[in-house]
Amino acid sequence: MADNAFSRIFRIPELRKRVFFTLGALIVFRIGASLPIPGIDPSALRAYFATNSGGGGVLDYIDFFAGGAFKRFSIFMLGVMPYITMSIIMQLLTLMFPSLKAVAEAEGGRRKIQRYTRYGTVVVALIQSFVVTNYADSFKDVITLPSTQFIVLGILTVTTGTIFLMWLGEQINQKGIGNGISLLIFAGIVARLPQAFIQLFQQIQLKELNPVTALFVLVMFVAVIVMVIYEQQGQRKIPIQYAKRVVGRKIYGGQNSYIPMKLNPSGVIPVIFASSVLLFPIQILSALGVNVSWLQPGRFWYLFLYTLLIVFFAYFYTQITLNPMELSKNIRDNGGSVPGVRAEKLEEYFTNILNRIVLPGSLFLAFIAIIPSLLQKFFNFPSALAYIMGGTSLLILVGVDLDTMSQIEGYLKMHHHDGLVRKGRIRSRNL
Repeated sequence: MADNAFSRIFRIPELRKRVFFTLGALIVFRIGASLPIPGIDPSALRAYFATNSGGGGVLDYIDFFAGGAFKRFSIFMLGVMPYITMSIIMQLLTLMFPSLKAVAEAEGGRRKIQRYTRYGTVVVALIQSFVVTNYADSFKDVITLPSTQFIVLGILTVTTGTIFLMWLGEQINQKGIGNGISLLIFAGIVARLPQAFIQLFQQIQLKELNPVTALFVLVMFVAVIVMVIYEQQGQRKIPIQYAKRVVGRKIYGGQNSYIPMKLNPSGVIPVIFASSVLLFPIQILSALGVNVSWLQPGRFWYLFLYTLLIVFFAYFYTQITLNPMELSKNIRDNGGSVPGVRAEKLEEYFTNILNRIVLPGSLFLAFIAIIPSLLQKFFNFPSALAYIMGGTSLLILVGVDLDTMSQIEGYLKMHHHDGLVRKGRIRSRNL
């Protein structure tokens, strides 16, 4: 077998097993995304959406994050959004209530919080599944069962599908490679890319889309990928010096190290969280017949709230993963110091650095994420194509891909193999 990056993955039994498990889980997810809930006539449903916009950009927005499962009314039509929504709620509650924070920090606390999140996901899924099945019940020519029977079966099926995806994501975390929940969203986007390009060329042939506009969007598609990769790999290295300690006859410490602070420490999490928070009310209000045109993608309030939420979650998630107080305490407890910074000023020092790093990083994320809306507004680009080929999808695709590659790199280096790139490392850019 040739010595290349792909073959090196399969030379390590543990890594090979994890990769195959992840691929198998993603295949199961895509199969389930094509299976309609009981009482749906698939051909009639396709005809309905072919002739009825059914909410326009709102449904395209929801369908995008469900990996195309929403417009099929499949058993996975809610995707993993109920779980993400509940995860956000639980993290906010942990910060707001000291008693819940104490539970999280106690021994075994993370498992308890995870258990509460699962229970909450069931509640959120039940609410959303009730709304979407009531919405589907309005398609009289599409439903083949009596109304009450369809709604009950739909709620049970869709909720079970969401719980299964939550479980599948956790299994990928434990037995596979990469972040399970993010990979499920990633798989949904990748599966729809071929159809998006086919639709693009069809619209050019039908003269519904200007070829120059399409070429510009494709060039921008590549340019955004390059910018996202460049931004994701940017980091600032904070030097740490550890004092020497004598324990018995051995000397510990004395080495120099550094803390890599990324330009975007939270990755694509702010985009996913912000989308989930916006998706929840849009989905429920639209299905209940409430006019949410002011909150539709492309409108001012949508762009404004989306940008604010991305910036908020970038700071919020960074404070959880890189808390300056805990970081300073750990460095002091291990006899470390930052050259030129007094020990009592470490927390303030890290806070200032994170503030300077996170703000431009989060604004960059927000700019890339609203590209689909800009495409629709200024170039009259079809909404379904804009979401698939636009900024949000690219952020998720690149972010999840880099995170998964980083994990594979770790396994390869642990077994003394070269990595996926030269010299066994993913290159990073120092700020």
